Amino acid sequence: MDKVISYYNAFDEWGRLNREPIEFIINMHHIQSMLPPEGHILDNGAGPGKYSIELAKRGYRVTLTDLTPRLVEFARTKAQEYQVEGQFDGFYPADARDLSLFPDNHFDAVLMLGPLYHLQTEADRVQAVQELHRVTKPGGLVFAAFMTKTRFLTNSLLYPEHWKPNHTIEGIQQFLRTGMFDHADEGRFTGAYYFDIVEITPFMESQSFETVKLIGSSSIAGAMTPEQWDYWRQQGDETYRQIMDIVMKESENPYLLGAASHLLYIGRKI
Repeated sequence: MDKVISYYNAFDEWGRLNREPIEFIINMHHIQSMLPPEGHILDNGAGPGKYSIELAKRGYRVTLTDLTPRLVEFARTKAQEYQVEGQFDGFYPADARDLSLFPDNHFDAVLMLGPLYHLQTEADRVQAVQELHRVTKPGGLVFAAFMTKTRFLTNSLLYPEHWKPNHTIEGIQQFLRTGMFDHADEGRFTGAYYFDIVEITPFMESQSFETVKLIGSSSIAGAMTPEQWDYWRQQGDETYRQIMDIVMKESENPYLLGAASHLLYIGRKI
């Protein structure tokens, strides 16, 4: 985990979500549409807190955790900047595999939008999902992010020099066998695990979650450039609203899941 922490100590995750806004927009659409009107939400593995702050703006009580202490403090600063710190019940450095600072059945809903793709052993992934289940109230919703072998294989084929050792056939074959990726270059995205898409729902259901939906967080629009977005904005507010409705609807198209860099699993605690 030290290399993962080092990476996020240097990487601008808040800026990534600004540079790739469709992921955040689609995820927030589904999160907001499913949440109860009020409640206490845990953002577990929250990174810089972008989702937490948006939920706090909308009146939810929020508790934030992340493995990287720097990001926890960054999120606290952002909450102050957006004048929503009073909506937070705490900012805590914590490992998703050990949420012992929280009691059982404590949160109305839980977000876990990062930890599962940085836990490379099955035992660690199971432990994190068991903790997710434990701290969620019965019937509460969970929102968990996954990354998939399919999309990362595509990235490796398109940009091999960016994803060493997947710039070699041996590296790609090893990745496909294990789902694990450890970057050969220092300071790059590393310590990752990528799921086969067909394994995601059974994995979560094996830990006593009822599946609500699995969506592609970039939908059909993940590759669009700012200029391409501008074309549709220039058609007027009503046209742009209808385009976004189509993008949201297509995010639930199961045939597009392999094209998305991130998937969002939505489930309910049984």
